[in-house]
Amino acid sequence: MTGEEARGGTGERARGGTGERARGVTGPAPRPTRRAALRAALGAAACTGLLAGVAAADVRHADRGPEGELRIATGEPDGFYTAFGRLLADQVTTVYPRLSCEVVNSEGSVANVRLLQARRAETALALADIAWAAYGGTAPFDRAVPLRAIGRVYENYIQLAVRADSTVRGVVDLAGRTVSLGAPGSGGAVLGDRLLRAAGLTPGGDVRVRHLLMPRAARAMRDGAIDALLVAGGVPLPVLSGLEARPGIRLLPLAGLLPRLRGGPGPAGSGPAGSGPTGSGLEAVTVPAGAYRGTPEVATIGVANLLLCRPDLPVPVAAALTRVLVRRATRLVPTTALGTQFLDVRSLISTGAVPLHPGAVAAYRELHG
Repeated sequence: MTGEEARGGTGERARGGTGERARGVTGPAPRPTRRAALRAALGAAACTGLLAGVAAADVRHADRGPEGELRIATGEPDGFYTAFGRLLADQVTTVYPRLSCEVVNSEGSVANVRLLQARRAETALALADIAWAAYGGTAPFDRAVPLRAIGRVYENYIQLAVRADSTVRGVVDLAGRTVSLGAPGSGGAVLGDRLLRAAGLTPGGDVRVRHLLMPRAARAMRDGAIDALLVAGGVPLPVLSGLEARPGIRLLPLAGLLPRLRGGPGPAGSGPAGSGPTGSGLEAVTVPAGAYRGTPEVATIGVANLLLCRPDLPVPVAAALTRVLVRRATRLVPTTALGTQFLDVRSLISTGAVPLHPGAVAAYRELHG
């Protein structure tokens, strides 16, 4: 199935759950001062003449809360996007019972942007570099997609796994091998293609590439049909944890390829503060030893995720979503996650090239001045 086909992604009413703030995975993340970043966002909204209306709408809806339907485009059913989306939907409906939330499964970031474009979702999760590419109209998009952001919510860890007994020690060793880069509508597949090229390998030439959904990729790895699989998400990911016993896995180091990834999707230099040397939202992060059974510490690549929305999302709904992100942050982290979370205002507002929705700007100003 292609990203276009994912426009018809399946939906489900979200299941509730609680989480705790993650710990243990580190990466360099210097941030701008909260006031400076927020001032810039507020200034942008003020220039469009929207801020006064935003504040008034927020007051009007303060007592009962907004109402309506909210579809959240996430990812594969067993993936980290869906786990986060379910928690978000549960917390939104708990705080704002007049909002009906539906989690919509898809192939991932690229498919999610297309779902917004096709008006099949009101909000969506996407890797920051994919969101910036969509907003700027660069590959894999052929024209600019009008987008707004609610916030920068958490960080994905790019994890390229091989069998524990494999002789492959680095990406360059995948020459002549078969690799699953994930679903074709995922941001991970786009980044996986770039990773191979950064290592001097041609996808489809030097490396046989397959685009498998996570459950199929796991089966193929177990059966020896593929030599490596790439996934993006929190740490640990269930799809990789399920391979710990058989055949056993090992993660390849990826951080060394960061300098060669400069100039990828997204406008150069437009990434949020702390996005590392590439200016494309990528940074070096560390997966701790033991994240998967028997695995050592590995330096890999992290990329921020944005919660996106359509520009026409009603101001009160955008403000409500923002309040939930801020006030219920500790309940929005999947319990299995060790990855760095961005659920604080200083980081939430750092959405790079994609401007904050005016409702989000108003809510951040209301909550933190």
